[in-house]
Amino acid sequence: MTDLAPPTEAPRSLASGRSALAVPPAEGLARRTISDNLAREILISERFRAQLLAGAFGGALIAFLALSASYPGAMAEFFHSRLDRVRVGLLLGGFAAYELVALRGVEKLIQSRKKPPAARRYVDTLVETSLPTLAIIYYMSIVEPFEALLLPPAFVYFVFILLSTLRLDPKLCIFSGIVAATEYTLLAFFTLQGATARAGSPLASAAHHLGKALILLGSGVAAGFVARRLEKGFRRTLESLEDRGRILSVFGQHVSPAVVEQLLAQKADVRSELREVCVMFLDVRNFTAFAERKSPEEVVGYLNALFDFMIESVNAHHGIVNKFLGDGFMAVFGAPLRGDNDCKNAIEAALEIVARLEALVADGSIPATRVGIGIASGKALIGNVGSSERKEYTVIGDVVNVASRVEGLNKELGSQILVTARVFEACGLDLPEAAATAPLHVRGRKEPVRIFRLA
Repeated sequence: MTDLAPPTEAPRSLASGRSALAVPPAEGLARRTISDNLAREILISERFRAQLLAGAFGGALIAFLALSASYPGAMAEFFHSRLDRVRVGLLLGGFAAYELVALRGVEKLIQSRKKPPAARRYVDTLVETSLPTLAIIYYMSIVEPFEALLLPPAFVYFVFILLSTLRLDPKLCIFSGIVAATEYTLLAFFTLQGATARAGSPLASAAHHLGKALILLGSGVAAGFVARRLEKGFRRTLESLEDRGRILSVFGQHVSPAVVEQLLAQKADVRSELREVCVMFLDVRNFTAFAERKSPEEVVGYLNALFDFMIESVNAHHGIVNKFLGDGFMAVFGAPLRGDNDCKNAIEAALEIVARLEALVADGSIPATRVGIGIASGKALIGNVGSSERKEYTVIGDVVNVASRVEGLNKELGSQILVTARVFEACGLDLPEAAATAPLHVRGRKEPVRIFRLA
């Protein structure tokens, strides 16, 4: 196993819990990434809306031209008037072409990863919400103006207000409601001023049309609340994915899903701090001799078979595998999440690893294998260390050095699990097979260390 020699004590400037080595989390970059991803999702939603409207207008144009040519009498009876095929065709075709142009613009923005100008989005909303107004104005030229205000185009305003939620911008939704309410109010006002207004008719009541305009405005406000809720949902999802990716990039793919969920729930900080931790070193015995007789594929398969259940045991006891060291690894208990009793968790994980290893050897699943495990506890500097391009969650301190040296003593004592007296006394477990050794000298330390042999 690679010989580790971390500093025997943390720098004094770090005693407050902050590390000069730590790279501050790139919160600004993360926020920009989330904003960029959200902007992309909004553009994808805008693309869908443009596709929907272009298809609707194009389909309506084709259907109108086909039906008006094949069944002109039926169309005139249905609309209570003979429609001008040229003007209606230009209206529907013009809006279909407009949506196709808008769709092309959105596609370019998605490819270039740029955000659409705010003014352009408001212009698009104004143009689209004005379609029912133009349709009503056309109907006023062929039927009674008051009747035009009651025909289907007046209800198409609600369709565009509803579709505005796909922009995921509450302001645009409210703007759509304002445009619809304002344009309908103006149409009603000029109709009321016309000579064809019939006294005593409910349709001649300003309150009647004002009420409809207020409903349109309220619909825009309601759509704004829906859009806001959708936008928040998108943002929360993206933040969750960003946080999950950040955790996995810092702690590695070998972190258990349960630990990831806890880190997400607790918003765990990875800035450097001094903390009491329990460190485990594990080494596979006689691995070099084994590897010399096997192919690379067999060696990798063997290590994967071992590490699979070993990592599972570490995770199950609230630890994380912090580093792989060729034929072994270093695990940490108490960071990034604290357990109820980290020393107890580390010992239980070690005992489980040895028990499962012996069971696999006994049933012939793996060749005869022994491991050496060393466990020590103490203060350590933990945190995210590295650069903006690559960071690593690491543990630095004398406890790492001691755990590594204790693991190495297994070779001299013919044991598989050795722990320091501090770990043994803190674990609170009843371990009748534990045996204390005479104080041993550990390389790198002046004072001898009391050791307990557990297996």
